[in-house]
Amino acid sequence: MNLHKLSLASLAVIALIWLGLGPVSAAPVTVQEAMSERSLGKADAPVTIIEFASLTCPHCKDFEINVLPKLKTAYIDTGKVKLVYRDFPLDGRALLAAMVARCAPKDRYFAFLDALFRGQDNWARAQDPIQALGQVAKLGGMSQTDFDACYKNQALFDAIKKDALDAQSQYKIESTPTFIINGKKMDGAHSFESFETALKPLLK
Repeated sequence: MNLHKLSLASLAVIALIWLGLGPVSAAPVTVQEAMSERSLGKADAPVTIIEFASLTCPHCKDFEINVLPKLKTAYIDTGKVKLVYRDFPLDGRALLAAMVARCAPKDRYFAFLDALFRGQDNWARAQDPIQALGQVAKLGGMSQTDFDACYKNQALFDAIKKDALDAQSQYKIESTPTFIINGKKMDGAHSFESFETALKPLLK
């Protein structure tokens, strides 16, 4: 496969995601704000799915692109399920990407995740991952100054690592993606139909 063409194709997809969005002020006011809960769906939904994912994980990418849209339509947008995203970076590149997403405004967080997953083959394999992530951030409206401040933020770096270690201890996370559905663990790659099987008994 031609890596140059792959890179251009990935950037083209990301650019389409951002089409029509203006610049953002990316740097969070506090690390606490950056690390606050990122979720989709109604706060009082009867079922909560906690997703632990790594932005360099191919199975996590597959969930984001092929399963999550169906879950949104059938369960999240209808008020039945709340999905909480938690970072569980499996390597340094995933941790850097997680920092970039957390530096984005809260209302663009999931758009950043989507762009990062769709561009995964580009930035996750790049010779210079910081430069590649900077391209994604720039397309998302971040200034170079905000991006530099974000990826150099040691407190944010430490906070994401600590959350992952806490999750490993609390939920025995060993791989990504892992999902906690109303307290019950479901790990590995799963189809939309698998989620339906798990969700339907909880929604009776």
